[in-house]
Amino acid sequence: MKYYSMHPPIIRIKTFTVLSGLLMTVLLAIALSACKQESNNGKKIADIPIGLYASLTGAEASYGVDSLHAIQLAVDEINSHGGLLGGHQIQLIVRDNQSKAGESSLIARELIHRNHVIALLGEVAGGRSLEAAPIAQKAEVPMISSSTVARVTQIGNYIFRTAFIDEFQGKVMAKFMRSLGIRRVAILSDTSTDYSIGLAKSFAHEFVTGGGQIIAQQSFSEGDKDFNAQLTALKAANPEAIFLPTYYTYAGAIISQARQIGLNAPFTGADGFDSRGLLKIGGKAVEGVYFVSHFTSDNQNPTVQNFVKAYSQKYGDLPSSLAALAYDSMKLLADAIERAKSVETTKIQAALENTKNFPGVTGTITFDENRNPQKSAVIIRVQNGKFTYLETVSL
Repeated sequence: MKYYSMHPPIIRIKTFTVLSGLLMTVLLAIALSACKQESNNGKKIADIPIGLYASLTGAEASYGVDSLHAIQLAVDEINSHGGLLGGHQIQLIVRDNQSKAGESSLIARELIHRNHVIALLGEVAGGRSLEAAPIAQKAEVPMISSSTVARVTQIGNYIFRTAFIDEFQGKVMAKFMRSLGIRRVAILSDTSTDYSIGLAKSFAHEFVTGGGQIIAQQSFSEGDKDFNAQLTALKAANPEAIFLPTYYTYAGAIISQARQIGLNAPFTGADGFDSRGLLKIGGKAVEGVYFVSHFTSDNQNPTVQNFVKAYSQKYGDLPSSLAALAYDSMKLLADAIERAKSVETTKIQAALENTKNFPGVTGTITFDENRNPQKSAVIIRVQNGKFTYLETVSL
């Protein structure tokens, strides 16, 4: 009895240790095999988690839905061709920020810390990209945005984009308007968004430097619905054209109200106009509108046409430029993962940074020192109720 009273605790500890070791071994074996085994329906188990945060509902839902459609198309193509890194499937984890301020930061934390994604895709809107970017940067998780606001990639070296920046497209529109012989221009901008502020500044500087005049400037803020006072003031200035750097939701409403008060000067804008929503909201009022964009389905490059065909067959509509940017984001990320030969975020970041001449549907992508792609832009005109390619502009 004395012997057992001294030693049973030691025996129990050893037994527990052995059992714990066996249990951990079994669990580890199950975890490792889960990445390689197939499920009952014969499909590979999704084991590369990638997060998408987008405006699937709310004011800018058109942007988010287009992005989701294109990214899902890219994921399906990759997975159906064997996935990545020798057969691992992509698991796309999607979250809706409802087009609301503050939601993207919460979603980014959830995707990174709860879902353990190895990369983030999104957002189109600069403000929402700026919410998520610091979180991704701190966690050292690569993020690829479709936003044009310059400050997004300035957050840090884990933040990339497939879109050109606002400074570039503002200059492109100024150059194009001068080519039309336009010299006296008014600006109506949204002072509540970095997107609109940056575009207005870039356009004005380039237009004036090139010999043009900004004869009137008016502004509005997010949530405004009545633009009569601003438009009446612009009408009195009698501009040859009006630059309207905003999203399609506001553009459609503003241009409609302008036509109602007899302000018939042509409106021009940037990539925020590129949504079928502009046509639905503005109707006949937006006929003749010009805007800068990243992509045209009229491009006969085989890579572009393969994308257009696949997207159209899957969703019954032509892809917007924002769909094209999102598609490039997913394909670019997949390319980086393959080149990194790893799902380690530091290695993926390095591979993305070293991207050279990637053949995207929005152009050939090589990142500069700020992780921005260098490429040309296209000018789109609304003609007969459709988006029509007009010309390509480079600086």
